[in-house]
Amino acid sequence: MNNNRRDFLKLSGLAALGGSAKWEIKDLATSMQVEQGKQAFNMSGYAAPKIETVRIGFIGLGNRGSGAITRVNRIDGVKTVAVCDIRKEKTDAALNALGKMGIQPIVYTEKEEAWKAMCDRPDIDLIYIATPWHLHTPMAVYAMKQGKHVAVEVPAATTLEECWQLVETSEKTKKHCMMLENCCYDFFELLTLNMARQGYFGEIIHAEGAYLHDLLDHNFTQSTYYQSWRLKENLRNGNLYPTHGLGPICQLLDINRGDQMDYLVSTSTNDFSMHPRAVELAAKDPFYQQFTNKSFRGNMNTTTIRTIKGKTMMVQHDVSTPRPYSRIHLLSGTKGMAVKYPDAKISDHHHNWISAAEMAELEKKYAPPIVAKIGELAKQIGGHGGMDFMMDWRLIDCLRNGLPLDQNVYDAAAWSSIGPLSEMSVKNRSRSMNVPDFTRGSWKSNVPVDITLAQGGTTGVKAQK
Repeated sequence: MNNNRRDFLKLSGLAALGGSAKWEIKDLATSMQVEQGKQAFNMSGYAAPKIETVRIGFIGLGNRGSGAITRVNRIDGVKTVAVCDIRKEKTDAALNALGKMGIQPIVYTEKEEAWKAMCDRPDIDLIYIATPWHLHTPMAVYAMKQGKHVAVEVPAATTLEECWQLVETSEKTKKHCMMLENCCYDFFELLTLNMARQGYFGEIIHAEGAYLHDLLDHNFTQSTYYQSWRLKENLRNGNLYPTHGLGPICQLLDINRGDQMDYLVSTSTNDFSMHPRAVELAAKDPFYQQFTNKSFRGNMNTTTIRTIKGKTMMVQHDVSTPRPYSRIHLLSGTKGMAVKYPDAKISDHHHNWISAAEMAELEKKYAPPIVAKIGELAKQIGGHGGMDFMMDWRLIDCLRNGLPLDQNVYDAAAWSSIGPLSEMSVKNRSRSMNVPDFTRGSWKSNVPVDITLAQGGTTGVKAQK
């Protein structure tokens, strides 16, 4: 670690900064971006050797992992070698679910670092990580160093240093590190991406995404998240969970593949919900007393990002006010626009939205190849309406065919970096923060994500037993 990066991390970790230190953060962010030097190896467009049967080890069998183990095993060319969770009841449940599919994996459980023993196995090709956020990077880095490809839940990292660790390890080991951003595989997001690629919206100049999801009750229910880890994450103030809204619009704007996020500014409201809830619950349950003297993130965070080519993005995060779920997913181009929530609508440069009949025609004409191939089957198998299964299927198909992944380590790092960068901006009266170039210049020549299925698309799906 170079001295500037170490100094940067010390400053960025301070809860309160005085005087010129506010400006030092911005200056060090700039120097950190420039100082990374040359790229060791370009993982964008990298095609690892084909793996006929992808042997997988799963870490984390809770809210996300329990669904992943059965979804992934519906895909041909997959073998689940091992599963891991510190809670034996979770590994027991996984064994029961997989047993019904005729699968009997090795189990690692009850020890804090049991996952390392699993990653050390020579008979695993891919580690699938669905653990609390603070474990994502340590697990991913260790797994890559043991010669494994990695698929890691969102966000892939919670600090800038972790983002760089992922990048540098992936480049050094030549192992894929894909963040499991399932929203990139939702149906409307794929439709608008395909339409944008074919010029329907003209030049995309602005896009918006969000994670607006009332999780107040979930965060304050001790049984929902192991040791209340997600409640504790909300003691940070910024956009803590940017990638669901950000990932799809980054693909629309070819971020890391023709354009690059340049800088951001971020603003948060005060907290009007979480601390009052902690105080209310602490009066009845002593467990919550530990939170009564803490400051929680503001209810709404709004982060705006400008790209090097002069495009803009707006990303919002609110998980503590009563509102209908929304990821916004809005794009605005020189010839038209689209928005997903509360209803999916498209405008073709007129003053009105197109009709339902016209929308149906567009969905038919611009149906993405992956949706045409497995979309209906994905809906049946499930996982957030099918997008989880399409994501898993595409990952396995790429590994089996030796193709570049749709999401690489630079996407994992850049999209995740908005979390810590927004925290820094909020701490410093919404000062602008430079977004590091994790590709170290290769974004200028990297090829956009291939959504044509011109290669691959050969992996089948097992019938349900």
